[in-house]
Amino acid sequence: MGLNLKYANGQTPLDEDEKEGLKIKAITMQGELDEFEQLNIEKAVEWTIHSNLKPEKILTEKFIKDLHKKMYGDVWNWAGAYRKSDKNIGINYTQIGIALKSLIDDTKYWIENHTYTPVEIAIRFKHRIVAIHCFPNGNGRHSRMMADIIIEFIFGGKFFSWHQSNIVKVNDIRKEYIAALRKADNGDINPLIEFAKG
Repeated sequence: MGLNLKYANGQTPLDEDEKEGLKIKAITMQGELDEFEQLNIEKAVEWTIHSNLKPEKILTEKFIKDLHKKMYGDVWNWAGAYRKSDKNIGINYTQIGIALKSLIDDTKYWIENHTYTPVEIAIRFKHRIVAIHCFPNGNGRHSRMMADIIIEFIFGGKFFSWHQSNIVKVNDIRKEYIAALRKADNGDINPLIEFAKG
């Protein structure tokens, strides 16, 4: 039967070989996939809460990949591995490692030099990493969890609310989120900050 997926505005379609990476072959519909991914993500949230994350470990390529694997490893074989093809969004896949290193270095600089507030640093990181689009799928949720981890474990703040939504379903909250991302793409980070806090 295969995997029948419907993509919302701003979601990344999977290539056929990426769809082959599905570990649970009984999943055929989008709703089922969303449920299994959400359960996996909840396990990843538990892991972050109980693993006593050290700030110096968070801003590393290893942690960024490990978090994606924790979020999606029960569902996808390729969880935690960079994508190997270009998508409708994101940079050229061959540039992911370089762009991610640049983002990590920039973020460390912002922290050391108090370039932005803690909230703005977390959201700027989130925006840049989702624009890079490191993985075949799950980049939005991964980038939001990274922002939450940065604000809590590096700065001692509270997780963002993200409108109490997983932002996967097509609704007005997702439209507001996509609009805030587009404004950030054009240099205005404030709507995305407000959305994260909302």
